[in-house]
Amino acid sequence: MSTPTPSSPASASPAAAAAPSDLMTPDEATTPDGAVMQDSAAPVPDDADPRAGLANYDRRTGGRLRRRVAAYVALTKPRVIELLLVTTIPTMILAQGGWPDVWLMVATLIGGSLAAGSANAFNMYLDRDIDKLMNRTKRRPLVTGEISPRAGLIFSWALCLLSLAWFALVVNVAAAWLTGAAIAIYVVGYTMILKRRTPQNIVWGGIAGCMPVFIGWAAVTGGLSWSALALFGVIFFWTPPHYWPLSMKFKKDYAAADVPMLPVVSDDRRVAAEMVGYTLAMIACSLVLIPLAGMSWVYTALAAGLGAWFLGSTLLMLRRAKQGATGKKLGAMQVFHSSITYLTVLFVTVAADVFLPF
Repeated sequence: MSTPTPSSPASASPAAAAAPSDLMTPDEATTPDGAVMQDSAAPVPDDADPRAGLANYDRRTGGRLRRRVAAYVALTKPRVIELLLVTTIPTMILAQGGWPDVWLMVATLIGGSLAAGSANAFNMYLDRDIDKLMNRTKRRPLVTGEISPRAGLIFSWALCLLSLAWFALVVNVAAAWLTGAAIAIYVVGYTMILKRRTPQNIVWGGIAGCMPVFIGWAAVTGGLSWSALALFGVIFFWTPPHYWPLSMKFKKDYAAADVPMLPVVSDDRRVAAEMVGYTLAMIACSLVLIPLAGMSWVYTALAAGLGAWFLGSTLLMLRRAKQGATGKKLGAMQVFHSSITYLTVLFVTVAADVFLPF
């Protein structure tokens, strides 16, 4: 019996027609009645425009590349980095008493971004087991599989070593040591030790978020001062009333992951009361800066006014908590957004005050 081909289906027996022909190409298949159909992936006809195929290939490749790059960027938590850098430049301006060298500012921002990105990437690597349990974090790239744990860890170490080398070679050794301390505090102190063990995790772990002030000051002067410590104190005491409202919103997430954030293990009244206490300490640090750095009456008035405004938002939240308000009626996210406004405006005022003629 001769082997049937697609060009002579009439000569084929039913048995032979039931299976693909030996002469069929890999791009061909048969329908149930034995007819040959062409696969959509069949070779492009000779007279087709090759540029169309290349364009499709480029689009597919470019799309995958963009998604991969976006996944690695997400690993660094860029929105968190933005807030950290808001405090660095004003600190450098105050330390210099004017505009620092532009390249020094750029170099410090580059190194700071690399360091913060490294710490955040380490955090996502170490927390990937609980991130998958929380709605807020279940789409992170190490949870979805866009990036493998091994690749994420390598990326974290690469950013860490690059940031340390950058500071040591381009800025100064003091800034490099402080950068290493900041990464260690966040990764080891907060993520590995405190986060899953104590409700005060964000308080002491928040030290890492204060380090850009020290790093910026050391980048300019090669050391630290009492003024730098006062700015450090502002951010240290600002962190709990900034982060705990967010923890209130995602209380169920943290509870599901067994992370003992204070809003998970305590009632809203206690959380709000502690926020008021930390806010008072924060305001005190902002006012201590006045004699330490010789700030003008403009800074004095704005620091006092901003402090009173933010304190009012925490007191309002405490009053609502005592009245039994919950959810949106408690106003926790209003305090969260107010905290960002407070810190941004305060540090902009620190920078602007340096250039005032009085």
